[in-house]
Amino acid sequence: MATFLYKLGRSAFRRRRLVALLWVALLVLAGVGAASASTAASSSFSMPGTEAQKAFDLLEERFPGASPDGATARVVFKAPDGRKMTEPANKAEVNKAVTALKAGSDQVASVNDPFAAKAVSQDGGTAYISVTYKVSGMELTDKTREALKETGDHARESGLTVEIGGDALQAAPETGSGEIIGVSIAAVVLVITFGSLVAAGLPLLTAIIGVGIGISTITALANVLDLGSTTSTLATMIGLAVGIDYALFIVSRYRAELAEGREREEAAGRAVGTAGSAVVFAGLTVVIALVGLAVVNIPMLTKMGFAAAGTVVIAVLIALTLIPALLGFAGKRVLGRKVRKGKETSDKPNMGTRWSRFVLRRPITVLLAGVVGLGAMAIPAASLELGLPDDGSQPVSTTQRKAYDLLSDGFGPGFNGPLLVVVDGDKGTADRTVKHIKGLDGVVAVTPPTLNKSGDTAMITVVPKDRPSSLETEDLVHSIRDGSGDDVLVTGATAMNIDFSQRMNDALLPYLALVVGLAFLLLMVVFRSVLVPLKAALGFLLSVVAALGAVVAVFQWGRLGSLFGVEQTGPIMSMMPIFMVGVVFGLAMDYEVFLVTRMREAYVHGQRPGEAIVTGFKHGARVVTAAAVIMIAVFSGFIGSSDQMIKMIGFGLAIAVFFDAFVVRMAIVPAVLALLGHKAWWLPRWLDRVLPNVDVEGEKLHKELAGSREDPDEERELARV
Repeated sequence: MATFLYKLGRSAFRRRRLVALLWVALLVLAGVGAASASTAASSSFSMPGTEAQKAFDLLEERFPGASPDGATARVVFKAPDGRKMTEPANKAEVNKAVTALKAGSDQVASVNDPFAAKAVSQDGGTAYISVTYKVSGMELTDKTREALKETGDHARESGLTVEIGGDALQAAPETGSGEIIGVSIAAVVLVITFGSLVAAGLPLLTAIIGVGIGISTITALANVLDLGSTTSTLATMIGLAVGIDYALFIVSRYRAELAEGREREEAAGRAVGTAGSAVVFAGLTVVIALVGLAVVNIPMLTKMGFAAAGTVVIAVLIALTLIPALLGFAGKRVLGRKVRKGKETSDKPNMGTRWSRFVLRRPITVLLAGVVGLGAMAIPAASLELGLPDDGSQPVSTTQRKAYDLLSDGFGPGFNGPLLVVVDGDKGTADRTVKHIKGLDGVVAVTPPTLNKSGDTAMITVVPKDRPSSLETEDLVHSIRDGSGDDVLVTGATAMNIDFSQRMNDALLPYLALVVGLAFLLLMVVFRSVLVPLKAALGFLLSVVAALGAVVAVFQWGRLGSLFGVEQTGPIMSMMPIFMVGVVFGLAMDYEVFLVTRMREAYVHGQRPGEAIVTGFKHGARVVTAAAVIMIAVFSGFIGSSDQMIKMIGFGLAIAVFFDAFVVRMAIVPAVLALLGHKAWWLPRWLDRVLPNVDVEGEKLHKELAGSREDPDEERELARV
């Protein structure tokens, strides 16, 4: 592989105008495709095989036109203190709103009059209009949403408090200027790392080009493939991080080759042949982790994983081709000013060298400190509660959150998440089901059954006592299901969230086995070792559990929550553990591959294990540190999102990268390698014969170049790489 990539790097350097033109053409083509594509109408959510999904499918079959999975809205009215919603003037305002909502859009399926539907609180101070739509929240037009908002605005003019809840106002999450801040921090880190504006600009430029191509392609295909807005957010997050990192690895190695006295084209070839090999395998681990999300069997999550994996593939291809092409245009300006003027010497030990020597002197102390520290951070993970956020987790300034609080105060928290029970049977079966549900704990109200035209299916609405995301509501759903026959199904947004959480829990272990197993085999091929991949996998699991502990402490317990804009604590998003495993595992392997391949390279070329560790840190520590800081900055930019899910993902990924890069890779890894010595690179002979030799460290490449006399000083140089 190293030989092929060496030739690819040199070819891209020589034909830099053609390569640059091809990538610009791809960017323009993707942009035109995105601009001309029709706006994505929806992002459907389904979970094949779950009870909630079976109930939705049954309703669509037996209640045609009922739109059970359509968007909903609740327009909540509260009278001034001491007054009631049943007063004639207030009643008239509500009736006006009902009329306006019915006429506001042809997407409206039904509007319930609160006085006829008994949707007035016992004290008479609060009432709500229930609105159901024919399509999902993401399919609603702007005109429909505006009509809903205008109805609320007009009603407020009468002096009533009016707020709107439900998923009808659902919109793409806003991340504000967070991403810009993250990229700005990345730029500063790159300038400090390279000491050259040109060298710092290359990773940023190529990462933006890669993300631009990826996001434009996703936008162009969104309508065809039914991709949601979260897909683009994830692709941006991952694409920026790995795009900058991969380019950083190549540019850093190119500068090192120039410092060794290579010609520019030769340096570009060697950089792509060596660091490029690490980039390819690091990219493969990310792709495996993202594509592996398909095992969860939730179409939305599968599409997100494949789309983000496509962005990673683009980042790898750009690093291998566009970076050497741009290096050809940059000339010597990629070197810092001191290097160009010959004022910087490479003999002085850098921070990476000093740190690695410190770890070699005290490996047990460093190892224990790292493991105990992460173990302590992981303790809150034992209290992990999973669920999906509802309107109660929205910022307190939003109308959705205000409507949620008004309903909770006026009717009880369970009114924010009613359950929909579907009975596949006649009226007698439905009546028996109602009687059974009324006898369960945690039930506030049960509506009479509504039968379809043929009388063989009924719908029953059940109002729980507790809020939608509470454990008590989850227990109630299980009680209804367990105490009824196969002809009774529970669905609705609350039940769907419960089933989603269960699906994520059930998929976690198979997903871990798939991702960690495949990556273990991949790393075994890269490092020609059994213990190094094992250590990499165990270290990653430790950092992820510690990161989950931090997420629980902030978002579930509320520790330092105000610092990160957490206004409402609650259960951790159910997809968070599996999502962190997938994304962080792939990204963490970047550091492992880049750092340890330099150690492996030095070891293969004759250095002792301890010397190889120092060499790896001498050349790789600064780059890995910069890459980690950049990735943390990019992920942290998403903490400013107004969406609780995006905020939690940004925080979780940022803290996981911090733990993995600075505790696991920089401390635990060298400590373990120091204790193992030569055994770290042990591989059974039979396995050595079976595994393909992909030559990641470039041993064959060096021999070929030495044999062709392209570099007469090769032997002297090998000892210094």
